[in-house]
Amino acid sequence: MPEAGPGVTAYVGLGANLGDARAALEDALRRLDALPDTRLVAHSSVYRTGPIDSSGPDYLNAVAELSTQLPAHDLLAHLQAIELAHGRERPYRNAPRTLDLDLLLYGNEVIATIELTVPHPRLHERAFVLQPLAEIAPGLSLAGRGPIEDCLRLVAGQRIDRLGA
Repeated sequence: MPEAGPGVTAYVGLGANLGDARAALEDALRRLDALPDTRLVAHSSVYRTGPIDSSGPDYLNAVAELSTQLPAHDLLAHLQAIELAHGRERPYRNAPRTLDLDLLLYGNEVIATIELTVPHPRLHERAFVLQPLAEIAPGLSLAGRGPIEDCLRLVAGQRIDRLGA
């Protein structure tokens, strides 16, 4: 049987602010690495941030880099299954959560369906995504937005604290 070809590089944002958020992020990273036809390449440090457009406790956030052969919509389905396994509920927009997994980037693809928008539509507005993403992909350029460093300057006023690995 021939070996599978190289995968697509995908970036996933992880966040949690209910329950044991650190344990939820660690378990999510393990589950991401165990997905079929997928390998966890890297992950950022964990960051603490205040909620945006919401209330509740501070969030813990990170970003994971995956190499995957899964189609984008299949990867999204796996992300949502991991969220559900952590008791994720969606009572209203930006509600506090036990685990949130967002598909931020999927290669260079632009996807706009009812289920999935990639690049993530608010990626460039959120330090809690940009800072950990820049940590693991410092030279990244965001389609239509430019270098990640430029995007980071635009969110410099958002509080974000690096907690470490």
